[in-house]
Amino acid sequence: MEMTSRPGERRFYAKLLTLLGAPQRPRADIAQMEQAALRIMEAIGVQVLVIDEVHNILAGSYREQRIVLNTLRFLSNRLQISLVCFGVNEAREAISGDVQLARRFQQFTLSRWAANDQFETLVVSILRNTPLRKPSVLTAKSLRRILQITEGITANIFYMINSLAIDAVENGHERITDEAIESWEPEFDTEAAYA
Repeated sequence: MEMTSRPGERRFYAKLLTLLGAPQRPRADIAQMEQAALRIMEAIGVQVLVIDEVHNILAGSYREQRIVLNTLRFLSNRLQISLVCFGVNEAREAISGDVQLARRFQQFTLSRWAANDQFETLVVSILRNTPLRKPSVLTAKSLRRILQITEGITANIFYMINSLAIDAVENGHERITDEAIESWEPEFDTEAAYA
């Protein structure tokens, strides 16, 4: 799931229940939402809860932050599940707001991609899974250009290839070409992005 942009216990459970496909009563209180989420997660055997954009916890007041962190700890304890959280550098700060919860995490920093076989494998894999009618085969020069434009940031790489794929469908080529990569201009702010 993605952490809500303005964290709070009600919004957290509403989002979780939506992702679980549960019908929601508009007037349900937090305790009812919590019990519904617990019942469903136990019934389907959830073992890991993956939360993206966990740094959004910091958008709440101190009280709201504490409540959301307590909720995460509660779910982990009650369901005996693992938590996996993703976010930008501030994610560490968000999780560290609860010492008991922070101790449960091992932190990893994603490095930026470099010009190597792993990067080429990533791009080829993305291209292979892009729903275009014709295969996209790129030269080493195009791979270097992708790396240069995206600064090796994973989200930017996916954004660029998705944008190129949309352009390929709209112009009828149905494949990503070296020429399209050479002329592509980024719309993301490279300075504000994180790996």
